[in-house]
Parts: sequence; C-alpha cells; structure tokens
Amino acid sequence: MIKRRNLFGCAAALAIALSGAPALADPAAALAALQETVLSKGPNGETPAAASSISLSEEELQKIRSMNATAAIVMHYGGNDWSQAQISGLTAQFEKMGIKVIAVTDAGFKPEKQVADIETIMAQSPDIIVSIPTDPVATASAFKAAADAGVQLVFMDNVPSGFTAGNEYVASVSADNYGNGVAAAHLMAKALNEKGEIGLVFHAADFFVTRQRYDAFKATIEADYPNITIAAEQGIGGPDFSGDADRAASAMLTSNPGIDGIWAVWDVPAEGVIAAARANGRDNLVITTIDLGENVAINMAQGGFVYGLGAQRPFDQGVTEAILAGYGLLDKKAPAFVALPALPVTKETLLDAWQQVYRADATDNIQNSMQ
Repeated sequence: MIKRRNLFGCAAALAIALSGAPALADPAAALAALQETVLSKGPNGETPAAASSISLSEEELQKIRSMNATAAIVMHYGGNDWSQAQISGLTAQFEKMGIKVIAVTDAGFKPEKQVADIETIMAQSPDIIVSIPTDPVATASAFKAAADAGVQLVFMDNVPSGFTAGNEYVASVSADNYGNGVAAAHLMAKALNEKGEIGLVFHAADFFVTRQRYDAFKATIEADYPNITIAAEQGIGGPDFSGDADRAASAMLTSNPGIDGIWAVWDVPAEGVIAAARANGRDNLVITTIDLGENVAINMAQGGFVYGLGAQRPFDQGVTEAILAGYGLLDKKAPAFVALPALPVTKETLLDAWQQVYRADATDNIQNSMQ
C-alpha cells in the first residue's frame, strides 16, 4: 500500500506536509522517507495506487494472447533516456502479452505533430494506444476520436483535458514527480549545508508533471530551508531545452554572481546548466535535477556539478502501462492513477540506482567515470 499525506492549498503548507519535515529539516532523513511514500496525486486529484498492485493472472494473459491485439506508443519526445526506457519497458511487456507494437512515434514536443501521429496510427486500427500528451488541450480531440473508436488508452504522466479514467481512458501511470521535486530540494540543501542562493530553471509549459516538480522544489526550499534564498527563476520552452537552459543559467550567473546552486527541471536542461557553469568558470556550482540520464550520471560519477537528483523508474513504468492496457482489453477495473515512488540518487548510490531505473547495468561510460 502506498502511503500519502494530504495536499494543502498554500505552498508552504504543501511542502511541510509532503516533505514530512518541519522547517530546518534534516535532509538525509527526509530523503530516506521519500522512498517509502508517494506524494503526488493524479492529474484529476486521484489518490495513487501502487504499481506493485497491478498484475494479470496467467488465465488473463492467455485471453489477451488469443486476441492478437495491436498497440501503438505515441511519445511526446523520444530523444532522452527516460523515453527510451519507457519504450523498452512497454515493448518487453507487450511481447510477453502477445501484443504487437505497430508504431512508435516521436512528436518532438509539438502538439500538432502528435495529433498527426495519432491520426496516422488510427488508420491502422490499433487496439491500444499508450501515450504522453504534449499538450492536454491541443491533443484532446485526437485522443477523444481514438477513445470513441474503441481504442484502449493508457497515459503516462499527463492526460488530455476533460478526460476521466474509466470513461475515455483506462488509467494514467506516473513517477512521484512531486516527490522527486522534494528530493531535488533536499539534495540541494544538503550540498549547500542548508544556506546560500539558488536559481531555478523550470519548464514554461502547461505540463502536469513538470509543474509538479517545480511546485515541489520551490515549496520545499521555502518551507524547510529559510537560509536558502531563491535569487532567480527562468522558464524554458524548447525544443532546444539544453540550449535554452544554457542561456537561462548563464543569464542568472551573470546577473546574480552570488548564486551557489541551480535546479533544472529534468536532465536535458541540466546539461545546459552544466555548460553554463563551465563557460562562466563556476567550478563550485551545485546542480540538482530530476531524471537519471547518462550525461548527468557521467557528470555525477566524475564528481562534477551534479550533486544529486530525483529519479523516475521509467522501465517499470512502461511495464505497468502495458499491463494496464491489458486491463482495458479485458474490461477489468483499473485504478485511475498508478504511481511509483521517487528515487533520490547521489554518486554513492548511482550504480545501484541505474539498475533500479533501467533494469540494466550502468553503461561503460558511467562505470569508467566513477572516481
């Protein structure tokens, strides 16, 4: 059973409730507690169910295999380690279920491209679509047309506007993005000895999971660490998220030379912050982020700028999404929102965390970078 604390209206109360710690928190204790709970609610305020509770019996699997079902994976963006791990988990589990994957698409964060991808896929009459909407409003009509045609929809992280589980879609599955934002805040505080000035590089889009990360990080710093000041914030819109973050962080470091650390909303923007730190000669800058990509992992292994991060579990998330698609085929009742706990990662836990995240050993590049 996943335990969850109640959400409150104001940011300070939210951080106190969700981090499980009073002001002047002990970062180490707070980080340990995060792995035993889920702080996020679902896109429509749903209480999370544990991914470990989602399963199919052998009899149910045999029924699904006899259907000769087909599935499409419709990504918002495919150019990072998180997306590739999601796809790997989905395809591995679909294969076990006898479901043929007929398409994997990459919208490049462009809603109009994702709408076109869905329309193209619908010409192949899939039984299942697993997707993460690029924009909950702009893609809603395309997903609604698929639902109306009887396609079983399972969503990662974000859901289209106006959709409810059990009606238009089976379920949504997510990491604990609020919890990962809390983890990144505690890691920043730990690295800075709970004092200093920081900057935030956030995602300037109406995207449920990245908004949760930002809200969690900011609220936790403000509620738990009064000696840490948020000196600057800058949103980035992409599609060149690394380049955008490089420019945003460089501007922060120029206008606020006293900044000790910068938080980036995920690993690709963090790569841009790393570049900015190098270009500005800020060898002592502390970076925390979310998502365990190879490039930030290498920097962490080398003892570089990235002190720590909150990691998702994308391979296991993909497996869970595929199983829930099976629920849809069987008309089996599914929880509306399923979540996997946050995973705080530092250099000391990096190799084990990589195995948990990707269900594979760390790459040679990471292992060779460990100092």
